[in-house]
Amino acid sequence: MAADRREFLLSLGATVVGGSVLSREASAEALPEALAEPGAAGKKPNVIFMICDDLGYGDLGSYGSQIPTPRLDRLAAEGTRCTHHNTPHAICSASRSAVMTGRYAARTHTAGAYMPQSKGTSLDETLLPQMFKASGYTTHAIGKWHLGDVAGYRPTDRGFDSYLGVAVSDDMQPLPLMRETTPLDADTDREELTPRYTEEALRVLKEAEGSDKPFYLHLAYSYPHDPARGSKRFKGKSAFGDFGDSVEEIDWSVGSILDVLGPQRAANTIVIFTSDHGPWFQGSQGMLRGRKGTAFEGGVRVPFLVKWPGHVPKGHVCERWTGHLDVLPTLAAWCGLKLPERPLDGYVMNFRPDAVPEARKPVVYFSPAGPNNNVHAIRKDDWKLRVAQNDGETYINDHTQGHEHFWLPKPELYHLRRDPRESYDAADRNPQVVAALLEELRSVMKTFPAETQATFAALQTKVASVVTPPGASPRVLKGPQADWEYEPADRKP
Repeated sequence: MAADRREFLLSLGATVVGGSVLSREASAEALPEALAEPGAAGKKPNVIFMICDDLGYGDLGSYGSQIPTPRLDRLAAEGTRCTHHNTPHAICSASRSAVMTGRYAARTHTAGAYMPQSKGTSLDETLLPQMFKASGYTTHAIGKWHLGDVAGYRPTDRGFDSYLGVAVSDDMQPLPLMRETTPLDADTDREELTPRYTEEALRVLKEAEGSDKPFYLHLAYSYPHDPARGSKRFKGKSAFGDFGDSVEEIDWSVGSILDVLGPQRAANTIVIFTSDHGPWFQGSQGMLRGRKGTAFEGGVRVPFLVKWPGHVPKGHVCERWTGHLDVLPTLAAWCGLKLPERPLDGYVMNFRPDAVPEARKPVVYFSPAGPNNNVHAIRKDDWKLRVAQNDGETYINDHTQGHEHFWLPKPELYHLRRDPRESYDAADRNPQVVAALLEELRSVMKTFPAETQATFAALQTKVASVVTPPGASPRVLKGPQADWEYEPADRKP
């Protein structure tokens, strides 16, 4: 069956010829000068948005990995590669909601990660596919959804014309493969997910060929989320284990999809490739600190590649701060979509090398452990202030739903340009910066729903022990210290 599917993919490929945004109506006026021209022949551009699950900042060749990813490296060379692209949520559902709404998950009442048979992002939120559909696009979702899998919350309920994929993560069971709302498999063959997604993407592109309607294709790979899997073609082929197998197969998939566009459609197609957040047990965070489930950069910084010939600079490395909250307002501006009525938390991304960076509002980072609206950090410009931490393992966050959150006895301050690995707490050398960021944090939290504000207020009353070292999980000591344990005077209980 797998061999037949691969032959089908090859034959199909051969047959396909080649500030928060304030305005409610995105237009060319909202675009940088270099991006203001419409797509080929004045048509709206097509969009292919690809997002992986748990792919780390350092897992692609263009970001320093030794895993062979030639097609994704080529995409980076043909477009722009972002080096400071972040998600505000280091867990699956919340991060995907930020992409789909341009708003923090705490605003959209989205959980960190949904279990099977769950409602999802609030129905009164406008999602990106609804915006595309209202603007005359055909809309297609493939792969992992994870924003609700009961009636009313499924992809075809939220703006997609078609859907093939799984509703939750590959580590959950059962895992039915769905066509629209109908299960095709009661518990699908997880090793065949990437080729089946690729087959569906090629089918969608073939059907869209020659249409006078632009398309929005949302392809959400299930891997390399644990347990990472490659199909029989890729299993055991990588020098980097199962994780490497899955990444190499994703690279193959991306190449297969881009190859069938042909020169004319490729010239008028926006291609974006990214990850929802940092890696979990396996994978590389690219020498950054922390992993999935933490507010350290290794949990929230992700690869982000974007290509739009003639509009996005070719071979450019963008070092400006960008993020998943910016995806919706950017695509709205580029594609002429009407924006939602609710205020957005993102900005229109500008990749021009000579552009003057805009003054951005601070970004806050939420923890996925327990209620997803626990704030752990705030970043403004190059400074990040960590104010809280859950009591689980700092670097590998596993089954942390029951863990508690604690306000740090002393906030930690990191300069992300000088110290991207967040190795050196500079709070005591920059008290004015600490005070300013704390004030910014308390101010921005007033804009969130009442339950998020209440959680934030309660968090500040639950202070960890002062013997907690900078960067550590909170120490909650009961009783005296051990005789052998030394603490400096400013960190004594």
